[in-house]
Amino acid sequence: MRTDNDSWDITTSVGSTALFVAAARALEAQKSDPLAVDDYAEVFCRAVGGTWADLLDGKVPGHPLKSKEFGEHFVTFQAARTRYFDAYFRRAAQAGVRQIVLLAAGLDSRAYRLDWPTGTTIFELDQPQVLEFKRDTLAAHGAVPKADRREVAIDLREDWQQALRDSGFRTDQPSAWIAEGLLIYLPAAAQEQLFTGIDSLAGSGSHLAVEEGRPMDRDAFQAKVEEAKSVDDERGQWWQLVYNEQHAPAADWFSERGWSAEATTLLDYLTSVGRSVESADAEAANMLASITLVSAIKG
Repeated sequence: MRTDNDSWDITTSVGSTALFVAAARALEAQKSDPLAVDDYAEVFCRAVGGTWADLLDGKVPGHPLKSKEFGEHFVTFQAARTRYFDAYFRRAAQAGVRQIVLLAAGLDSRAYRLDWPTGTTIFELDQPQVLEFKRDTLAAHGAVPKADRREVAIDLREDWQQALRDSGFRTDQPSAWIAEGLLIYLPAAAQEQLFTGIDSLAGSGSHLAVEEGRPMDRDAFQAKVEEAKSVDDERGQWWQLVYNEQHAPAADWFSERGWSAEATTLLDYLTSVGRSVESADAEAANMLASITLVSAIKG
């Protein structure tokens, strides 16, 4: 269960969810028609080894990511999310933005796999051990960032705004921000602090992209948490790591503060990229229906 001052590395608590997502991206890349390809997702999984490597080799047929009712849809969701945010960053770069901020960067490899314009600086904020794992793993693989990559080792519940400025972030220049797979791991008060921090640091012409989830009925959520305590796999553990809270819909919050925001439900986005959501179990169906992808530009 989460606590106010908990921390993690890449194989524990919230950090392990980054591996779960990386495995989903790696499985998507194995398809003949992937929505998105992240070649480094497999590198991370094999660096950890064990079940994560065996999963990619088809040796763990009972793994949650291999189930037709949940895993197939979760893999598609992660691929669609990757595609959406990749396109977002390309638009921001084409608009002239040269400061990129990855909030809770986890195993996001965009500094290494996207083609960034000359002069781009990418600030990656996350727990120190998570950043260390990514840096060392990709260096051992021979990967080199395609931009000026700067690690900001800090918990987002701390004064990350000052840490970002101390790393060279400039408030007088536009920036592009991403909160992907993050908000569900923050209580509502921390979400408000995050939004406020972004708005205060982002200059005119800045871009933002957010993934958010609509909270479940409180009793139904608590029932899932209790049920998950008896399930010894990543899917069961996940329910014990998230907060079933939302400070405010991102599109509304940022629009009220001068941003031009556009919200797209995940279901609509999946339809637009030609992916079906048929045969999903109740948990997967709820996940897909509750998620919205938001992009915004500050005026």
